[in-house]
Amino acid sequence: MVDGFAVGPLYIRFYGIILMLGAVAGGWLATREAGRRGYDPEIVWDLLIYLVVGGIVGARLWHIFTPSPSSVEQGITTAYYLSHPLDAIAVWKGGLGIPGAVIGGAAALFIYSRKFKLDFAEWTDIATPSLALGQAIGRFGNFFNQELYGAPTNLPWKLYIDPVHRLSGFESVEYYHPLFAYESLLSFANMFFLMWIARRFEGRLKTGDVFLVYLITYPLIRFSLDFLRLDASQLAGVNANQTFMAVAAILSMIALWWRHRAKA
Repeated sequence: MVDGFAVGPLYIRFYGIILMLGAVAGGWLATREAGRRGYDPEIVWDLLIYLVVGGIVGARLWHIFTPSPSSVEQGITTAYYLSHPLDAIAVWKGGLGIPGAVIGGAAALFIYSRKFKLDFAEWTDIATPSLALGQAIGRFGNFFNQELYGAPTNLPWKLYIDPVHRLSGFESVEYYHPLFAYESLLSFANMFFLMWIARRFEGRLKTGDVFLVYLITYPLIRFSLDFLRLDASQLAGVNANQTFMAVAAILSMIALWWRHRAKA
């Protein structure tokens, strides 16, 4: 499968194009939400630069510190990245972790909010549906890199993986679950759900609640889908992403309950 095209001396990868499309689409949606809440939509485009940089840095660091078993098998470990800085920044080759992207983006939003005196919690609510939209679009970058596929399957929507991209032990298996597509579709659904929550319960929500709901819904999506994942990152023999998602969802549920408990 072709993963890009040449423009003169440059090689443009579809992975990067898809990620940028996701960022721009998310930015557009955030302008609509910001305007609905009485903010100048132009703030979003200025903020988007911070979010993209923070998100990419966080996503790459997550990948570097939680390498997949297939990467470790090839000697591409955390120690390798730390001693090969050029490979560490080669995000166009793939290797971005969404948990890190959310953390990095939130950190960037916090810095921007402090600098320009914005309500950080409210802006997390503005950005959250856009985050889900960006994920939904961005996940299709995995299709061009032939990564983030699930267990073998013969279902009608099975995905063919080229031999060079097959995991060790699965060299003779041709078809797999399109795990990235499952997450994309569920992220689209999550976007609509978050927008509905923000409008349906507008009078009862506290600032930051929509973001907390996202920190419940997306972790549940990711936790469930990771049961199909063949190349899940491991830390001390434990699925790193799945464990993190479970903890994030539980803590967010507690936080949301605590904010709306009867005595609050």
